[in-house]
Amino acid sequence: MSDQPFNVLFLCTGNSARSILAEVLVNHWGRGKFVGYSAGSSPKGAVNPIALELLRHVKMPTDKLRSKSWDEFARPGAPRLDFVFTVCDNAAGEMCPIWPGQPMTAHWGVADPAAVEGSETEKWFAFRQAFRELESRIKLFTSLPIRSLERTKLQERLNAIGHSSPIEVA
Repeated sequence: MSDQPFNVLFLCTGNSARSILAEVLVNHWGRGKFVGYSAGSSPKGAVNPIALELLRHVKMPTDKLRSKSWDEFARPGAPRLDFVFTVCDNAAGEMCPIWPGQPMTAHWGVADPAAVEGSETEKWFAFRQAFRELESRIKLFTSLPIRSLERTKLQERLNAIGHSSPIEVA
């Protein structure tokens, strides 16, 4: 069995908030067993400043983060993907590129914190909520015995994680 880390791509439309948070979280909680990436179908071109500030607040790295197109991961020479997760409903409904390596996919929809209008407190609350939801799902994902699960069972688990909430995780 290979000890190579699993490559995980998180997709969203703008690649400025949710998918960025998920990329950082899987790299943190994956502890070298997972390599996280993120991309968008219509990237904003910049990472949301609140997402960056939140990640810095929890002492997670932000220096190499950038908003990028999912086309980067469908090109020759791109990392072979093992998993692709959509984290927004728009990206889940779009026609995705063909990913090299036939990765397993699932939809892990999370409300868009960048779409929240209101006070700074309300915006921060939305970002913290998205962070908690993604973190709980990623903790569940990175704790799966991936190499020993049969593909159908693994797909069931990936789909179930997409329906979990932070309250369900102890």
